[in-house]
Amino acid sequence: MNPLLYVFLISMAPIVELRAAIPVGAVLGLPFWQNFLAALVGNMIPVPFILLFIPKILTWLEKFKPFEKIVGWVRRKADKHSEKILRVSFWGLLLFVMLPCPGTGAWTGSLVAALFDLPKKRSLLAVFLGVVGCGIIMTLASYGVLGFLSFLVPKSC
Repeated sequence: MNPLLYVFLISMAPIVELRAAIPVGAVLGLPFWQNFLAALVGNMIPVPFILLFIPKILTWLEKFKPFEKIVGWVRRKADKHSEKILRVSFWGLLLFVMLPCPGTGAWTGSLVAALFDLPKKRSLLAVFLGVVGCGIIMTLASYGVLGFLSFLVPKSC
């Protein structure tokens, strides 16, 4: 399989997203700019769908007894923290998505934006800028560390 496709698909996966995809692309020998772009595009593809459809899915799930309590609990938690979230929505969302830690990426950021009913266009922009920032961090970390390690290991190995 094409290494760019690996990077693209890994970056679409929740939790690991581009945080795992960029190091994989670096190990596979992709040029940093191809790796970065494939991971960025792959990571952003699910975002509009999450922003648009999660509220509708939650409303639909509430109609079923087993999910009624879970969705109610999620909505109560969201309502409890909504004032704080709305105050820092754009920058908070951007920084949250930018953190290069598993579970703080585009999927989770989009879910938070959808649950708190944040404006969709601003949320999409905040998530995009956060993904770009995280992508830059991961690219620098991956290619910097790997470049240093390749300097230490003799070429004949």
